[in-house]
Amino acid sequence: MGNWLTARQGRLLLSAPDRSTMRGKRDAAMLALLLGWGLRRSELAALDMIHFQQREDHWAIVDLIGKGGRVRTVPVPDWVKAAVDDWTRAAGIVENRLFLSIRKNGAVWGEGLTQNVIWYVVRDAAKRVGIDRPAPHDLRRSCARMCHLAGGELEQIQFLLGHGQSKPLSVIWAASSEFARQ
Repeated sequence: MGNWLTARQGRLLLSAPDRSTMRGKRDAAMLALLLGWGLRRSELAALDMIHFQQREDHWAIVDLIGKGGRVRTVPVPDWVKAAVDDWTRAAGIVENRLFLSIRKNGAVWGEGLTQNVIWYVVRDAAKRVGIDRPAPHDLRRSCARMCHLAGGELEQIQFLLGHGQSKPLSVIWAASSEFARQ
């Protein structure tokens, strides 16, 4: 069945990376996207800068290709966009893959990263704050649970996770705002 994080555990996990380092900035942005919007590891690893666009005066991940080739647009709350912007500014990323590898000396390199790197980021952050045996997919489940607790409707949550039919973005902005307040 998997695990779900509480809102407190989610906040702890998001605070785990040392945001004064390149690795910490990258890891914080990854965790924000995984927990804040329930992205899959494969979706996160394939994310390009071009996917981030403004729609209806809000930021969104546009044309995200998910499981089964489903394409969706995912709204991005301000706190998640801030974490992504902190990483991209520090790393000098303006195009191509959003997340890159980092050498031990803190240098950003390569043309992307594997899904295993994302697994290690989640595992290491959880270990730092005392959360047992988390998996990246647990953050996806937790996102859905917190959206539901914030008053999100089932259809909105299904759409967010790529399980429902396409809806206009205006239908799900309210749920994203509620989740950000949690």
